[in-house]
Amino acid sequence: MILPHDPTALMCLMILSLVCLGSWANFYKLAGKWRFELFCFDFAIGLLAVALILALTAGNLGFDGFNFHDDLMNAGKRQWMFGFLGGVIFNFANMLMIAAVSVAGMALTFPVGFGVAFIVGSVIGYFMGPGVNPAFLFGGCALLALAVILNCSAFSRLGVLKHENQARAGTAKSTRRPSAMQGIILAMVGGVLMGTLSPLLAMAQIVEIGLGPYSLIVIFGLGVLLSTFVFNLFFMNLPVEGDPLEFTDYLKGSMRQHAMGAIGGGLWALGATAALVETTSKGDTHLPQMTVDLLSQSAPLLAALFGLLVWREYKGGDLRVKLSTVLMLLVLAGGVAAISLSSFYTRT
Repeated sequence: MILPHDPTALMCLMILSLVCLGSWANFYKLAGKWRFELFCFDFAIGLLAVALILALTAGNLGFDGFNFHDDLMNAGKRQWMFGFLGGVIFNFANMLMIAAVSVAGMALTFPVGFGVAFIVGSVIGYFMGPGVNPAFLFGGCALLALAVILNCSAFSRLGVLKHENQARAGTAKSTRRPSAMQGIILAMVGGVLMGTLSPLLAMAQIVEIGLGPYSLIVIFGLGVLLSTFVFNLFFMNLPVEGDPLEFTDYLKGSMRQHAMGAIGGGLWALGATAALVETTSKGDTHLPQMTVDLLSQSAPLLAALFGLLVWREYKGGDLRVKLSTVLMLLVLAGGVAAISLSSFYTRT
């Protein structure tokens, strides 16, 4: 299989991962009036398709003579189970986050959801992983928590302002102020689940009997695809918004809508595979852990910028909303940087 063996290739992989994982949700927005439940079917199909393409090409090439099939057969069955279970948990968390995007947008969902995910993952990693500096780690977690609070406050304030403008124009559907809690809760619950993934993936990649990057993403993708049919029984019958759906509604989608979902899933798979390949690079060449953490955890910041600058999701906010949003981005970046530095300034 192809694995990088020089710092330049490793850095390119991490930048590719950042761009892919920070931009895939744009394709949900590009799908237009397409329910997130239906988008998730195509997302899962696209994810597994790209995972298989990468495994059967890059996973079978190279000069080490160890191919994708060999990697699967060498891994323990428990590692298969951990990889599959990781895909199932990720899928439920990701579906909750896409649901949050559908009602609240990318600018709220990614900073809030992944802010919570990084806090949960950092706490779990502190007690289970190698030593890190607790001051930087928990200081970073505090900054992430503050970023979550600032974002929730800005989004709630924006909802009130929009409702007041609609009331003045006589277009408000109700005199009751809208609640922002639905999108916030969906993002937070998804973030908590997302934060529990690291131990499962670590056990799936355990030395000597673990899955390699290409085989892991395929097993992971199988978990995502198969669980989508199970989880969508719940989401389609008890929808986050709108009327219940039937599977026949999926067949009514246009080619463009199906393509947007498949491209989104494929882009996520490409980014995730790039990150996994970087962590299993060939030889003794590795990027500093601080650099890896900083780039891998910056994807939500990129997604938030897409939501704010491209989709203008906070358009119409007053000075308070704008200041809270800018401060949120700065604090979120500071939290990510502090957590990344915790692996550099290790505790004794």
